[in-house]
Amino acid sequence: MSNSQKKSVWFVTGSQHLYGPKTLKQVDDDSAIIVKELNGTGKLPVEVVFKPVVKTPDEILSVCIQANSDARCIGVITWMHTFSPAKMWIAGLKALQKPSVHLHTQFNRDLPWAEIDMDYMNLHQSAHGDREFGFIQTRLRKNRKVIVGHWKEKAVQDQLAVWCRTAIGWDESKGLKVARFGDNMREVAVTEGDKVEAQIRFGWQVAAYGVGDLVEYVEKVSDEEVDTLYQTYERLYAVAENCKPGQKYHEHVRVQARYEIAMKHFMEQGGFGAFTTNFENLTGLAQLPGLASQRLMAAGYGFGAEGDWKQAAMLRIIKKMSEGMPGGSSFMEDYTYHLDPSNQGVLGAHMLEICPSIAAQKPRLEVHPLGIGGKDAPARLVFESATGPAMNVTLIDMGNRFRLIVNTLDVIKPLANLPKLPVASAFWKTHPNLADGAAAWIHAGGTHHSVFTLALTPDYIENLAEMADVELVVIDPNTQLAAFKKELRWNELYYLLSGSLKG
Repeated sequence: MSNSQKKSVWFVTGSQHLYGPKTLKQVDDDSAIIVKELNGTGKLPVEVVFKPVVKTPDEILSVCIQANSDARCIGVITWMHTFSPAKMWIAGLKALQKPSVHLHTQFNRDLPWAEIDMDYMNLHQSAHGDREFGFIQTRLRKNRKVIVGHWKEKAVQDQLAVWCRTAIGWDESKGLKVARFGDNMREVAVTEGDKVEAQIRFGWQVAAYGVGDLVEYVEKVSDEEVDTLYQTYERLYAVAENCKPGQKYHEHVRVQARYEIAMKHFMEQGGFGAFTTNFENLTGLAQLPGLASQRLMAAGYGFGAEGDWKQAAMLRIIKKMSEGMPGGSSFMEDYTYHLDPSNQGVLGAHMLEICPSIAAQKPRLEVHPLGIGGKDAPARLVFESATGPAMNVTLIDMGNRFRLIVNTLDVIKPLANLPKLPVASAFWKTHPNLADGAAAWIHAGGTHHSVFTLALTPDYIENLAEMADVELVVIDPNTQLAAFKKELRWNELYYLLSGSLKG
């Protein structure tokens, strides 16, 4: 599924003709060395492409237009090796539609104290050249990432890698198609939202399909395809005895295999990267797609239950950002609490659809009644989540804007076994604590559905919010509820007034 290796970010260095051909050649050579060594680190998930130094308004505008039109280019790294008068950048920056990161660095790490002269000073002017460049971006109200430090430093390279991964997610977002099988759960508020504004802001194309459209694909799946997929289940999972061939629930498992094949074919043919289902809209299906949805998430698709297209899209983007990284990501729901004052925690789960990419152990394939929806007992994977630092991410529609909400977590082992819980689950400690973290989430309008990830950290979502130009609030160990509530009020005023400042 990954095509990140085909993507690139461009390295664009600014200067001017004032310094003469010798200095400009050195600027080019130094920039090429940085690009070569960044690519050689193996840390960046995309190729960094060297672009010759730009020295005039026309050259700057040209490279920005070329970046826009190159499908492989997902962003631009900018650096002012010398002083590059920022009025030259106005037309190019106004035209640039790809995300950018301003790398505030210097070719040499240390000053050559005994040899430094004015030739050195004229060549190595990033300290004030980048400030000039920074001003014009701020004056133009351009969202961008700023990374400061020597380009060989691990911390700088790590920040660049995070930004590149976020750019991969943003590139995915701009062409993402979400298939909704059925509609939203009736009378639920947070799963609704402005799909037109979502397409304007994020690029998502959200389309609804009757369950009958999916049933047509289900009916075309052959028994041979189902048999082959079932063998995969046997290899990957601990299949319950009553789910094996000839046993009570084997056909229930085969139904899910048929759904998985049909849904994948549907999405492949339609170019969809995410999907939703709804237990209230299942006419023509014998079961709610449980195992099928879990397996498709593990393959990289985004998913949202009860028609939650926003979380489905966010999960797809987060999975694209984290390709090849340790830790998994899943659709999630804050389900129930452990409110012992000395050891409070949250048990996250859902009826069926938790992605096995977060599993701590080999998942068990089981069949149990769903209890709602009036359909046959569906097959599902049952497991407990891996432990470690994690976060929940959600996107809400505030009416006049979208808001991204992040809450950092510590995922721990459950305090006791859960022998009668027939679903996948995760148990976590909410930051800064359950009382303040849950209150902050609720004050922010956070949903009961979220994207749960053990792979990423809040800086990825901060970068994404900058690229999408949407509001972000973060609940973490440093959150103080009174200050957080003030931040929400200030944000209301900012987003009421800020539209007039951006052209």
